Amino acid sequence: MTEPAPVMVNGFDGSRAGDLPPATQELIRRRDRALGPAYRLFYDRPVSFVRGSGVHLYDAEGNAYLDAYNNVPCVGHSHPHVTEAVARQLATLNTHTRYLTDGLVSYAERLLATHDLASPANAMFTCTGSEANDLALRIARHHTGGTGVIVTANAYHGVTAALAELSPSLGPNVPLGPHVRVVPAPTPGVNFTAAVAWAVSDLERHGVRLAGFLADSVFSSDGVFPDPAGFLAPIPEIVHAAGGLYIADEVQAGFARTGSHMWGYQRHGLAPDIVTMGKPMGNGLPVAGLVARQDVLDDFGRNARYFNTFGGNPVSVAAAAAVLDVLDADALPANAAATGAYLKDGVAGIAAGSAVLADVRGAGLYLGVDVVSPSTGEPSAEQASAIVNGMRERRVLISATGPRGHVLKIRPPLPFRPEHADQLLAALSDVLADVSSFRS
Repeated sequence: MTEPAPVMVNGFDGSRAGDLPPATQELIRRRDRALGPAYRLFYDRPVSFVRGSGVHLYDAEGNAYLDAYNNVPCVGHSHPHVTEAVARQLATLNTHTRYLTDGLVSYAERLLATHDLASPANAMFTCTGSEANDLALRIARHHTGGTGVIVTANAYHGVTAALAELSPSLGPNVPLGPHVRVVPAPTPGVNFTAAVAWAVSDLERHGVRLAGFLADSVFSSDGVFPDPAGFLAPIPEIVHAAGGLYIADEVQAGFARTGSHMWGYQRHGLAPDIVTMGKPMGNGLPVAGLVARQDVLDDFGRNARYFNTFGGNPVSVAAAAAVLDVLDADALPANAAATGAYLKDGVAGIAAGSAVLADVRGAGLYLGVDVVSPSTGEPSAEQASAIVNGMRERRVLISATGPRGHVLKIRPPLPFRPEHADQLLAALSDVLADVSSFRS
């Protein structure tokens, strides 16, 4: 029997390609032939971009689209300071980490200084967040002797074979490993601490030793649940009592996106054993990594081989160092806090007068907005898709998330300012007026 497909969140339906301009249809045909069926496009009418600058992307006709979705270029598309640092380093030296280079060491020192682990820590570098989470899993299993992992019910942690088994959001055709336990997302009414304790006991009952609890501290794939700040604080004690490690996946929440702190876990007042980072580290260049307590890494470092040819290469490290420069020089953490609060208040104001928008959640420049059917009040992926595509038609880019695909995901680059928020809010109000007659 064929398993049902997972919810396709903001995905292009190829059966509608005949409605697109001929040139777009041809590019999609070429893409499908070259890349195959695993790749997905966004929006009912896919959009093709040729350049980016700041918080905007531009199509071939020069039309500017307000980017309220992409967290990878966290300091803005094609930031000149990052671009110059990369060009200068690429023209000078690019090699692997088995040679001494000051740039890698200096960056590791700066990065470690931003973290709050319970003891001295080391940094390790990869190319992607998936690699960082995969490495964290190896380290946790080596250190604890366990294999069990606890994740949330619609988590996404990466694309490697080991991480696909820990990513329920990939759907029923990608089964979870027998060593995995899922707990409900921290929605209102869920006793998250009790749920984690239950998962620990269930692993033990089945003879599986806990290796770690792995969580994205804004729970982005679950529908964006960052609050209340501090609710994760009891979890490390439960995990440690079972012999496991707390792994904070900061690919989504890290690099000041939440505004109040550099890292999402810091909002919760806890000290992880391992922190993984990705996407925004190099503002688009492939650099990622982790920091971990030295006592966790000691035996792994002595007895398990780790080498990554491109992880931490000088060009990517130059980009990563430039990102830290810009975060500080442009006061982007403070901007994320202020503009994020302004945007959240604006969306909440619109939601208060809408039968389609419900709960508005967020921290800094990361918002999730529940979309419901105006007739039933139930979560509506159809309404969410109509809003996302309506925004795209107004040249404002957002997406959707959550297990039912009904949560608007708003996650712009960090230079997003109040005037950009105003543009988004105006577009959202306009879209809601258009979809008000839509029923689901």
